[in-house]
Amino acid sequence: MQLVLDQVAQKVGAVQHLYPLDLALHPGAVNVLLGATQAGKTSLMRVMAGLDRPSAGRVSVDGVDVTGMPVRQRNVAMVYQQFINYPSMSVAENIASPLRLRGANLQKMDRAAIDARVRQLARKLHIEPFLARLPAELSGGQQQRVALARALAKEAPLMLLDEPLVNLDYKLREELREELTQLFAAGDSTVVYATTEPGEALLLGGWTAVLDAGELLQHGPTAEVFHAPKSLRVARAFSDPPMNLIAAEAASLGVMLNAGPSLQVPLPAAATRSLTVGVRAGALRVQPRPGDVALAGTVELAEIAGSDTFVHASTAVGELVAQLTGVHDFELGMPITLHLDPAQAYVFGADGALLVAPERTRRR
Repeated sequence: MQLVLDQVAQKVGAVQHLYPLDLALHPGAVNVLLGATQAGKTSLMRVMAGLDRPSAGRVSVDGVDVTGMPVRQRNVAMVYQQFINYPSMSVAENIASPLRLRGANLQKMDRAAIDARVRQLARKLHIEPFLARLPAELSGGQQQRVALARALAKEAPLMLLDEPLVNLDYKLREELREELTQLFAAGDSTVVYATTEPGEALLLGGWTAVLDAGELLQHGPTAEVFHAPKSLRVARAFSDPPMNLIAAEAASLGVMLNAGPSLQVPLPAAATRSLTVGVRAGALRVQPRPGDVALAGTVELAEIAGSDTFVHASTAVGELVAQLTGVHDFELGMPITLHLDPAQAYVFGADGALLVAPERTRRR
């Protein structure tokens, strides 16, 4: 399915939920909508599904205008943050329901084929032991997995997933991301997956559209958008923890950090005098390497998350966060020196536009 949005906007009363945007989904691929809460992701998905009619613009599917076509006339599967299941049906019946409808409308599926597909999806989503239960007998996370299985069973040409894993525990979320990526790759559906988590967007791959306050900021292959955010707004949205931002000025040898050292970064001729340097938390180290710039400071906070340690430090150039691999012990108030390779710095102009991005190392 090729779904294209042409100057689509959504306004409800005096509130602008979506500003005019153009977006073409990539058929048969994962299309991620990335943005904070109230960025416009759900509003956009409702327009794509036909649940809401846009206040302006045109929606087309395979070249046909479907702007006014209601959702019941479209072959779309959708999963929301809040699970929706048929309460009087067992888990198996819930998953099988779109297969039975499919049998009536498309190609007949016999009971054995339906049962096999139900069990396959239940196994993938870790709910096979609960097939005979009613949804009310399951936990919230288990009910969400039932809703996911039913959407996957439908094999609709367009599948819309609105933060489908947000209510699951961390371990299961990690497992299901992997499983879903494989299931998406094995199917023919065009998948739209909304998330607030940059890490989830990177794991899913495909293409990513970054949204903020109802505006589409950037759209492209996920890795390219991550490595070359075209503005400060995109960089903020596609960084977790948030990108460190340091006030700077253009200098003869590159960039002079506010109240700090200079970075030898090649600037374009049109660079403005006032600049902002962006540094991802993972680019800061405590062990120096040749060519690094040293940023001395004191530890304000150290927190361990999984197998990483996040160190918040107060330095002359401002508050910085370093993401260090492994579990490290830092005392509050102790001196610390963070090291940065200038080649890993981003530089943004006075208007927030990207001027310089680190060169990507491509695998061969």
